[in-house]
Formats: sequence, C-alpha cells, structure tokens
Amino acid sequence: MASADIGIDLGTSSILVYTKGKGIVLKEPSVVAYDKDADKVKAIGEEARQMIGRTPGNIMAIRPLRQGVISDYTITEKMLKHFIQKAMGRKAFRKPRISICVPSGVTEVERKAVEEATYQAGAREVYIIEEPIAAAIGAGIDITKPFGNMVVDIGGGTTDIAVISLGGVVVSSSIKVAGNDFDEAIIRHVRKAHNLFIGEQTAEAVKMKIGTVCKRPQAETMEVKGRNVITGLPKTVTVTSEEVREALQECTTKIVEAVHSVLEKTPPELAADIVDRGIVLTGGGSLLDGFEEVISQRTGINTMTAENPACVVAEGTGRYAEVMEELGK
Repeated sequence: MASADIGIDLGTSSILVYTKGKGIVLKEPSVVAYDKDADKVKAIGEEARQMIGRTPGNIMAIRPLRQGVISDYTITEKMLKHFIQKAMGRKAFRKPRISICVPSGVTEVERKAVEEATYQAGAREVYIIEEPIAAAIGAGIDITKPFGNMVVDIGGGTTDIAVISLGGVVVSSSIKVAGNDFDEAIIRHVRKAHNLFIGEQTAEAVKMKIGTVCKRPQAETMEVKGRNVITGLPKTVTVTSEEVREALQECTTKIVEAVHSVLEKTPPELAADIVDRGIVLTGGGSLLDGFEEVISQRTGINTMTAENPACVVAEGTGRYAEVMEELGK
C-alpha cells in the first residue's frame, strides 16, 4: 500500500488537511454557508464560520457533520471537494489518494458514507482510519509494538478513548460528549445564572479564555456580552472560571467515566503497560485547562497532553500508510 497523498481529519468543528512533506496545509472550520433561495453554497470554512448567528433568513450556516458523523451528505461532499482542491492547488493533474479518519464508534453505513463522499469529492483511492489510531500515530506513539497505549481524543463532536497495541484497537469507546457540548453547557449556564443569551462564538471564547475543569486557587473572570433574556436588550456580565468549571462538570464527569470504563475492560498485561506509559490526551478539547489533573486524580495514572493536540489526528492520518507498511499490513 503506497502512502496516501493527503490525510484528512474530518472533524465536527474543523477540518485539517495533511500532505506528505508539507505537514498540515489547511485548518478550517467545518461550516458551510448555504443560500436557500438561490440553492447554492455561499462560503466554506472560516468565511462561513464568521457568519454563524449573523446571517439574514435566506442564508444558513450549516455544520454538515454532527458528532463526527455526516448529517448532510451533499454539503459534506461539496465541502470536501473545496478543501481537497485548496490543499492540492490548482495544478494537480492526478486524483489524490486520501486517508480520512472516522470516530471509532461509527457504523458500517456511516463509514460507507464518508468513503463515498470522499470518492465523489475527487479521490483516486480512499483509506478509512479510526480516530484513536490516527491520534496515537500523530502523537508520536509507536503503535507497531506489542505494548498497550491509551489515547483519549477529545474532539468537537465525539470523545474517542482507545487502548492500542500492535497497530490495532484492543478496547475502545466513543462517546458523543466533546468540545461542542462544553460550549452548549456554557450557553445554558450563562442563561440560567445571568439571564443572558450568548451565541456559540462567545461561548467558545469563554471556554478558551477562562475555561477549566479543575478547581483553581485563583479564579479568573471575563466580561461577556449578549442579550438580556428579560428585557431583550444587549447586556454585559462578568463570568468567573469557577462558574465555568461548574457548568462543565457534567460533561467532564462523562468523559472521565468513559476513560474509567475502558480501563476496566483492558486486558491486565496492557493495563500494566498503561500504568507505566501513562495516558495521552489529544484533540482540541484536551486544550481545556485541567483535563490532565482530573483524569490523573480519577485513574491514578500519569496523564499528559500531546504536543499541538488539535493537529495530531490529521498528522497521524497522513502518516498512517507508512506506519502500516512497517507492520506489513
């Protein structure tokens, strides 16, 4: 199997494209602005993301992937086509070979849909890769050896947890709780506690600036602008990091419990390896402050975040073919 020309991390919140020799060439939000009246796509990626919550009635900002799965097939295909062309440049004569990753819990039908959309978008060959394996390769773990490695990939729509050995997944779990759920939890909390409606982008800014899942000695604060639920007028309130931690508690607990349950199902030899080697966190969601501590406290296993965690899945997807060649698969 020759190595693929492109690796694509098809994420719920962003799409990353990796090309051999160049690394990550493209990182854009997986959002499409669609004009209902004219029945055509207005903008894709970053340009479309800026339109979320700011568009007139006839233009919709659509996220064609929900929880790591295609929810709008035609739009996903158009979006993939756009990003593939952008990554390959205009002068590409040959159709590329594409490795693309999917969450570990997807059904055969969902897997087929991703494959089909990638072919339609102009691929010559398509390799489908499970997200945790791509994350492990991208994080620099040698998955070809008979040792247990545990990866927790917290993305936008799903969190994938897997124990990997000899190039394959031994035990895994995929839960539909991830970055987007953190944003929604913040939106709900601000509405309940401060009578304030805020949008997705504001919630994301709060999460990135003062979001934490672990108690901190010093609480941070941030001013948040939105619309007053009662008067309907614009209003500014101050939100603290402790409030955000409480708002995210439910999501955090679900992720930590899923990690716990995967450890319970891990064969003893591999569990012993994980105690020695630790747990690796990847994905954009792992950038949220305090995840390492929370998982370490609950499992008693040293937990670290991969370098540049938001990009590791794309890198691993792009390098998957080479790694599998070493295994002789």
